[in-house]
Amino acid sequence: MREESWISKIAFFFNKVLALLTIFAYLLPFLSPKLFPFLSVLTLSLPFFLFLNFIFFVVWVLQLKRKFLLSAFVLLIGITFINKFYKFSKVEVVEESTDFTLMSFNVRLFNLYEWLPNKEVPEEITELIQGYNPDILCLQEYSPNEEVRLRNFTHKYIKVEGGKNKYGQAIFSKFEIINRGEINFPNSSNNVIFADIVKNIDTIRVYSMHLQSIKISTDIHEKLNESKSKFIFKRISSAFKEQQLQSELIQQHYKDCKYPKIVCGDMNNSAFSYVYRNIKVDMNDAFEQAGNGFGASYNFKFYPARIDYIFVENIILVKEFKTDDSVQLSDHFPVFTRLNMQPKAKSN
Repeated sequence: MREESWISKIAFFFNKVLALLTIFAYLLPFLSPKLFPFLSVLTLSLPFFLFLNFIFFVVWVLQLKRKFLLSAFVLLIGITFINKFYKFSKVEVVEESTDFTLMSFNVRLFNLYEWLPNKEVPEEITELIQGYNPDILCLQEYSPNEEVRLRNFTHKYIKVEGGKNKYGQAIFSKFEIINRGEINFPNSSNNVIFADIVKNIDTIRVYSMHLQSIKISTDIHEKLNESKSKFIFKRISSAFKEQQLQSELIQQHYKDCKYPKIVCGDMNNSAFSYVYRNIKVDMNDAFEQAGNGFGASYNFKFYPARIDYIFVENIILVKEFKTDDSVQLSDHFPVFTRLNMQPKAKSN
């Protein structure tokens, strides 16, 4: 029997360490960021762990070694996490007259402070939205702008604050809004707004969320050093603790909702987090239902960050989901979904 090389032994040692770290990372969504702020940041590393496990799996398979079973086991028990990170198939869309569409977009104040050199951002965002022509539109980091003309919507709820330059959120709808409101977060300019929307005989509550930002620039990798890394780590930990409280307030608000829910917007956290699990509860993630690829919604180089979501009740069928990264008009990309209300099951 041929003796195993020292390179193979070392590689498998690291494979075992990685397997343990990955399994531990699977448990992180169940650990409170308030109690474990340091560990909560590690949720951001889970996609990297999954990728490395896949590499080990391929290497051992190509070498015809049974060692592949370790990574295969880790990937198998984490299949739900893989689906949150990457979708391998695209659903064919069959449009029906009973469908309705929703778009959510963090518009970054329509480039009010000229983060982007493009002077036509407000007009181009208007054109993008008109092109998709959603029935319901939720905008985070909204700011009133004369160049933004959304003519297709007969109903709207806009909640802004501030002095000269106002900011906040907005929900636009082609269907009647019969009720509206807000969930305020303590010591934060972030919030959630909601609208009860009547479509035919159905009433749906749409929540638009904007949770605490971790305030990291998209080009942070270009100016990172040890001291800044520690500062950023502490900032992320602090933001995740704030998001935990915010997610708990959202979950509490669900209890008074008597309508099917759609929750969308900028969560500023990954799909592997405690906060994601808290807000999603038993709803479906539209990306998992009908998305394709990574679904990255934040323009962060070298990492496909999905931090904008659309969650729907089980009674709502997700027929299509898309993240439009074809043009950069904000630091986020818009997410779009096609939905259909399913008939309620009859009781015996």
